[in-house]
Amino acid sequence: MMVSQNVVSEDDIILNGILSDKDIPGEPLFRAYVEAKVYDKEGHIIQYHRQPMKSLTQYFLALMTIPLLATYQSSSSTQANPIFTNITGIPSQMSTGIAIYIYWNASIQVGSGTQSFSPTLNSLAAPIANGTGGGELQYGTLSVGYTSTSFFVNVIVTNLSGSTINVTEIGLFGTIAWYNISTTYTFLLSYDTFSSPISIPNNALATFQVTITFSG
Repeated sequence: MMVSQNVVSEDDIILNGILSDKDIPGEPLFRAYVEAKVYDKEGHIIQYHRQPMKSLTQYFLALMTIPLLATYQSSSSTQANPIFTNITGIPSQMSTGIAIYIYWNASIQVGSGTQSFSPTLNSLAAPIANGTGGGELQYGTLSVGYTSTSFFVNVIVTNLSGSTINVTEIGLFGTIAWYNISTTYTFLLSYDTFSSPISIPNNALATFQVTITFSG
C-alpha cells in the first residue's frame, strides 16, 4: 500500500487566512480535509492520501453566513438576504406571495488539471467526465452524512477506461434548488489540488471524501 503524507500537519491548518489552527477562547475550531483511497480489483487498498482542505471559495463562505451570521430570513419573508445573493447572483425574490423552501445538494468532482486558486473559481481546471471512455471515470454512489460536529461528502469512482487515470484536483460542489421551481444554481464550494497525484489503475476504484468539522 502506498501512503501519501499530509503536506501540512493536523495542527497547522490555515485556510485562506480565515480559518486557523490556533484555539480562540469562545470560538469554534474549524477543520477540513480531503481524503482519497484507491482499491485494486481484488479490493485491496493500494493508495491512501489525506490532506487539509485549504481553498474555500466565496460561495462556501456565503453559505456559511446563514448559520454563523444569521443571514437567514423569517418564514414570512420572500426576500433573500443581500449578503448571500450579492455573492451567488441568485435572485433575491423567487416568489411574490409566499416563502419558498430552499434545498441544498452536495457533490464531488475530480479532475486531471491544476490551476491557481481564486475565491471566485466555479469549476475545475480539467474535470474528469462520467463514463467508461478514454480519460473518463464512472461516478457511482454519493454519500452525504453528518454528525453533531462534522459534515462529510463521499463519492465512489471506477476506472473502466482501459488505462491508468491520475487525479490531481478535487472540488466540492453545492446545488441550490427550490420547491416547485425548476431553476437550480450550482457552485464550487472548495477547490484543492492533491500534493501528489491519485493514480487509479484500470479496473480499480477509488473513494474521495471531503470532511468539514466544527468543534469548540
